[in-house]
Amino acid sequence: MSEFAARYDRIARQFTDRVDAVPPGAWENRAPCEGWVARDVVGHLVEWVPYFFSNYAGLSLATGPSVDDDPAAAWHALDRSLRAALADLDVAARQFDMRGQRYRIDAAIDMFCTGDILVHTWDVARATGLDETLDPDEVHHMYTGMLPYDDMLRASGQYGPRVDVPDDADEQTKLIAFTGRHP
Repeated sequence: MSEFAARYDRIARQFTDRVDAVPPGAWENRAPCEGWVARDVVGHLVEWVPYFFSNYAGLSLATGPSVDDDPAAAWHALDRSLRAALADLDVAARQFDMRGQRYRIDAAIDMFCTGDILVHTWDVARATGLDETLDPDEVHHMYTGMLPYDDMLRASGQYGPRVDVPDDADEQTKLIAFTGRHP
């Protein structure tokens, strides 16, 4: 298993655990992302990830049932498809160009999807009353990796304004606040 596949596995497994544990009726609970409910968090992933890879890399990712009908099954379909792409060495190594940069499929999954899944694990957990604990090594990796790009990330519109937290807050709290969420 490549480093990218192993990292994806660790993070996606946590997301899957939360998605599978959502209590009946909790999919409509308000999520930390403004205007979203828990179901919308999954919907975001199952919509943008296949679109991104189809549009930029010419890679078709299997889709499942509608997130409106079965958010867990919709996530599982995307997860299986991403795992298959990472496991197929020819697909994982395939390269594509985007905005003047060249990417491998496996590196693009790592760069664009895995961190999003990590933070959205917290979103689903927060919305549905589940364990909000994230993998501390992955939190550290993402938080320290994002810090130098603060201005660019804010300008992208992908994150809201950084939320102030005490200097002695744990790194997960800092990451969540960095992404514009209230921990």
